[in-house]
Amino acid sequence: MPSHLSADRPAAQPPPRGPVDALISQARRLKGDVDAVRRGTPADTADPTERWRRALYDLALHQLDDLDQHLAQLREHPPAVPGPSGTPAAASVPRHGSLLSRVGSAEWNLLTDEVSWSAELYRILGRDTALPPLTLDELPSLVVEEDRPSLTAMVTGCLVDGRPIDGEFRVLRPDDGVRTVHMMGEPALGADGSTASMWAVLRDVSELRRRRRAVRETRDSLHRHRKATARTGHRLADGPREAVPPPWRGSLRLPPDGPPALDIAAAHLPSSAHAPAGGAWYDALELPDGTTLLGVGDLTGHGSGDASGTAMLLGAMRGMAMTGTEPGPLLACLSRLLDAGAQPALGSALCLRYRSATRTLVWAQAGHPAPLLFRGGRGRALEAPRGVPLGAAPDPSYGQADETLEAGDLLLLHTDWLVPGHAGATAAERLLTLAPRLAEAGSAQDCVRTVIRECGEEERAEHACVLVARVAS
Repeated sequence: MPSHLSADRPAAQPPPRGPVDALISQARRLKGDVDAVRRGTPADTADPTERWRRALYDLALHQLDDLDQHLAQLREHPPAVPGPSGTPAAASVPRHGSLLSRVGSAEWNLLTDEVSWSAELYRILGRDTALPPLTLDELPSLVVEEDRPSLTAMVTGCLVDGRPIDGEFRVLRPDDGVRTVHMMGEPALGADGSTASMWAVLRDVSELRRRRRAVRETRDSLHRHRKATARTGHRLADGPREAVPPPWRGSLRLPPDGPPALDIAAAHLPSSAHAPAGGAWYDALELPDGTTLLGVGDLTGHGSGDASGTAMLLGAMRGMAMTGTEPGPLLACLSRLLDAGAQPALGSALCLRYRSATRTLVWAQAGHPAPLLFRGGRGRALEAPRGVPLGAAPDPSYGQADETLEAGDLLLLHTDWLVPGHAGATAAERLLTLAPRLAEAGSAQDCVRTVIRECGEEERAEHACVLVARVAS
């Protein structure tokens, strides 16, 4: 159902057939590529790394399958619109099991007390279609008790403060138990600016959440396996791991001669579980063409190979960067290098190339959290180009993204485990709250100290790194 935020906004029109067909072809080619790599991963193995990789492939295929079905139905069948009486419209009912059978829409009119639900929403919430749709006051009766306060808060924020809805809750269906529903919606404003109605789109994301849990559980199993292996072989591993220090310590001003373009500082935060170091790394290097290489990453190796693998990775990255290799192709070479090793490893990485003359940044990522950009006391995560983890595919390709920076901008790069108990978007949200304090810091080193004061005292299961680069004014 389209947004009603503006009464003057024209209804969204479906895209022409050509572009949708092109998107469908691209999605299916990508799905075929992922499935081909997945088939090369053992389905039943005692190796926790392989189980983790298999779970990630299954999750990716599930999401690509949803995308394929969504685009196909966008081309062939527009979704049904709720009838004016609030009963489901009879036309264009999606087939059972399709993506649109898991996506429903609703509108609650506050002026007339009318409620409109699509047929799909009845199925998602497990409600008999012979019954009338529920009002906003009645809706929580379908929700599990623990999730009712959050649903009430979302709806209240939408109706009273005009905030969009974007959240999840669980419903208890009489036929197949608890299902997870994702809800997005907005208030529709009347001529006087008050909320006249609220519309929402709801999606059954139970299967997606189940697959994500499988990925998380296999990842945790992998980490437990790594720690057990490290404890068993720590006498052998301690020596070579300690022999691989960070590429530089303290702070850097690049270039060292003349006015500095970047003020850079970094830190390595040890594991509170006393796990051997060697996997997490950071780097900064002035290149012959006057640009600056920045990078962070994490390597999942085998036993005492973490340190030697990290040293090899850093050496290869620096060597290719010195020859002028761009970040995307550079990560593709590193991935093939890991995949071809006698003991294949997985890793994640960020690779950035900064040109001070134009203040332009070119970067790529391999399954790694995106850089955070802070400007004027606010922060945001940069939009990440495509990229799979290093060593996860035999012949990968990596996209690149461009960003134009301004004087005083601050880039924050970090590895997983920097924010204990948080990963991905939740870790980024925690770090973005530091924007006002980072804006007041006098140097990159002061910014790193701020991050360490915020995150460094908490217990973390693995080693982590943070790198800060501030654009000189």
